[in-house]
Amino acid sequence: MRIARAKTEMKFIRFDGGLDLTTPAMEAAPGGLRAGSNIEIGVNGGYAPIAGYERYSGKAKPSSATYSRLICSVTGVAVGDVLTDNAGTSFGTVIAMENGAVVLTLITGTFSTGNVKVGASVVGTCTGAQSAGGAATAKLDATYTNLAADVYRALIAVVPGSGGVLGVHQYNGMVYAWRNNAGGTAAVLHVKSAAGWTAVPMFNEVSFSAGSGAATIVDGGTLTKGGVTALIKRVVVQTGSLTAGTAAGRIIIAAPSGGNFSAGAATVGAGTLTLGGAQTAISFLPGGRFEFDNFNFGGSAGTRRMYGADGVNRAFEFDGTTLVPIATGMTTDTPKFIKAHKNQLFLSFGSSVQHSAVGTPYIWSAVVGAAELGCGDTVTGFIGLPGTETAGALGIKTANRTLILYGNDVSDWNLVPYSEESGAAAYTNQFINQGVCLDSQGIVLLETTQNYGNFQDAVISDKITPVLSGFLSLATASCIARKKNQYRIFFSGGAGFYLTFKNRKLRGITQIDLPHTVSCISSLEGASGSEEIYFGSTDGFVYQMDIGTSFDGNPISWSATLAFNHLGSPRALKSFRKATTEVQGEGYAEFSFSYVLGYGSQDFSTAPTTTNVSELSGAVNWDSFIWDQFTWDGVSLSPNESDVAGDAENISIMYSGSSDEFPQFTLSGGILQYTPRRQLR
Repeated sequence: MRIARAKTEMKFIRFDGGLDLTTPAMEAAPGGLRAGSNIEIGVNGGYAPIAGYERYSGKAKPSSATYSRLICSVTGVAVGDVLTDNAGTSFGTVIAMENGAVVLTLITGTFSTGNVKVGASVVGTCTGAQSAGGAATAKLDATYTNLAADVYRALIAVVPGSGGVLGVHQYNGMVYAWRNNAGGTAAVLHVKSAAGWTAVPMFNEVSFSAGSGAATIVDGGTLTKGGVTALIKRVVVQTGSLTAGTAAGRIIIAAPSGGNFSAGAATVGAGTLTLGGAQTAISFLPGGRFEFDNFNFGGSAGTRRMYGADGVNRAFEFDGTTLVPIATGMTTDTPKFIKAHKNQLFLSFGSSVQHSAVGTPYIWSAVVGAAELGCGDTVTGFIGLPGTETAGALGIKTANRTLILYGNDVSDWNLVPYSEESGAAAYTNQFINQGVCLDSQGIVLLETTQNYGNFQDAVISDKITPVLSGFLSLATASCIARKKNQYRIFFSGGAGFYLTFKNRKLRGITQIDLPHTVSCISSLEGASGSEEIYFGSTDGFVYQMDIGTSFDGNPISWSATLAFNHLGSPRALKSFRKATTEVQGEGYAEFSFSYVLGYGSQDFSTAPTTTNVSELSGAVNWDSFIWDQFTWDGVSLSPNESDVAGDAENISIMYSGSSDEFPQFTLSGGILQYTPRRQLR
């Protein structure tokens, strides 16, 4: 009699769910992770090594670096040399040497046949045309592209000054950064440029009263007192009216001509006013931590401006040219958090929240609609929330409480204590379809219900509690990544977590470990029209996130260890045969594969680690490509097979890698081939 052979079976595993450190191993989802670092979950699932980041100043980006191969015969040329043509009109930096060719980047001009030089010395002869790209293999192309990026990277400098970056923000397509000056005596605002970070000039301010002349006391006018004149950059009316001749406030002026202003009568055209004294230079004390909000209190596109506060100085308004300190009238006028809401500017002072009059950030008089809201605990941030069908609400987070402000202005404000136990750590408040922040319990949601205005909070980080608990007091920054539906939270030392959502539900959490601390961050639409994420670090650099193939030249080291998978029969032995991994991407992909059996029991020998390669090039959609700039047989999705051997009740698959060259790719899922055996006794 012949004994029937057991049939080999196949089981698909969807890679999804992220880290799960609390669910019992037997109940854990097979596509979840029992360990992992520097990976992220896609909106539609799958695990990918996180995208890189690179230093930024406005100069050409390392990720935009390209290379060309120059057919030539040379001697005595080394990597890093600058090769020029015989006429000295074309040059490029050498990043690699091939047999019969030199690989160049940072190229100006086009090389032609003839002699080539390093400095004044002829080092060889160019015998063929210069060609962009053209490495022999996908892996070599990644290597050359990375070497070119290193050359571009070396040209990008820190924000000038000392200490860490105090704030970074995007406004009107530009990137701005605050840092203490070299002596640590003042904080200085810088803007990106093609030449690198450039300090933004600050102007002067002078107080005035009895202002009369709405038609002439305007921005762009000339302030005159005796022989002293100055160009007016901004008229700041804080009380009264220029029409009624009762205006008082400040005027922001350029450097005066003819000396300094003094107290007394002055004019602006036909308008009159009384100056309170000499002008003073606008400056900022060092050491604050800047928070920002962009808002339009005017009626045109040109009146949208940046607003900021840092806990050390007055809040400010900035239009890309003129910075206006905002005077609230507080004895200690150093607000820490800032938010524009319902056409009013909100600022926090310890446990107090104050807001301006409707329509102007300059007026803080209760007579015309400004007000103060006592919160009973130190405010740690604001979150804009949906409130009713017609009006939004403002979430006010404190260290230990959550309050919701309903209404439109001081006439109908309703400040509702929402939770007396749940607060938020500073700099962790974000809105991603719902409010999310870090609390002493973990990462918490303010989930909007269908009853508008009612909110239900829930801790969503319970699966990572064992590791998150060690970071609760170390949060430094947070942001959202809109395209990836992620909430990202960062801690001192470079640690962090990425939370991926889909359809308002948490898809999973992964842990990251960066070589740089994220001390402040900005995630907004950039000049390109797409979201751009920038962060400042303790080393004085600003970095752009989700770009490039490295951590600013450092390798991206990552790992993903799947949960133990019993394939539906936890107490049955299986003979494992093969694992097939689905890989998606648009470039050379390389990763290590291994596995452990039987809960990692010492009864099993250590499985070998293999290096797996997928050469992906991106599929072509007809009518969406440029002729001669695509690959006919491009492959963006590929199965990758690995041998597996051993008999056990379960298996945990492990992936890892480390590279500063390879573009991001995704491990979408896998298929396990196995043969069922007997039940465990």
